[in-house]
Amino acid sequence: MVISKEQAERYARHFVLKEIGVSGQKRLLQSSVLVIGAGALGSSALFYLASAGVGVIGICDGDLVELTNLSRQIIHRQADIGTFKTESAKKALAALNPDVTIQTIPKRVTPDNVESVIAPYDFILDCTDRFETKFLINDACVLREKPYSHAGAVRFEGQAMTYVPGRGGCLRCVLGGVPENAASCAEAGVLGTIPGILGCVQATEAIKFLLGAGELLTGRVFSIDGLTMRTRTIRFGAAREDCPVCGRGRASFSLSEHRAEYEPASCGCSVPEGSDVPL
Repeated sequence: MVISKEQAERYARHFVLKEIGVSGQKRLLQSSVLVIGAGALGSSALFYLASAGVGVIGICDGDLVELTNLSRQIIHRQADIGTFKTESAKKALAALNPDVTIQTIPKRVTPDNVESVIAPYDFILDCTDRFETKFLINDACVLREKPYSHAGAVRFEGQAMTYVPGRGGCLRCVLGGVPENAASCAEAGVLGTIPGILGCVQATEAIKFLLGAGELLTGRVFSIDGLTMRTRTIRFGAAREDCPVCGRGRASFSLSEHRAEYEPASCGCSVPEGSDVPL
């Protein structure tokens, strides 16, 4: 592909980075990322993916914009209340960068549709707010060998990790399954800047993967405490042998057998009480 004069100006700061350059920018423009969840995490991730020039961005979300979203979901505006988040986000991104093709999927992922939803994309971002959905995305990505980034936030803290086939464990290796003793964001609250930071981390992970640059958060969990501004990275390493999705039980694991677990009963930005790694 040929870089236009306008693109050369738009991505000038990328061109001087040896990890990107002209060839790397072309790679981004020819790549695709799916963002599942156009809320607080998805807002910042979507803005930075589009501004970086990722050529195709999918937005999957079945919710409508509500007034309570606006304190943290910065991609939406007061005038968007009552419209699908996918359409509100598409409008914002189209105004930001005409190079990007926006594909909207105005529905929630389920055990029945998740595999077809993720199939066309090079990298997946889990920006959802329910534990059940987070594990569904994890399981589908592992089974279909799709690289993806997970993040979650509550109160003043949050965390992120990345799964790439063959490079470390998955979300089930860290948590096992949906926690029973979790406090939701509606109950515990969340400072809007925290998911904003974590969404930026997810976008960075996607861009690094597409470029083949740097070290991804595979086999590691990055966490931040906004009250103290302390960050840390916890290494959990390779896939657990007893993991039902990426371990020995992988061959017999089926999304259709676990529909009951994915009922949206709790908020995925929750933190298991007493958990050292608040996923």
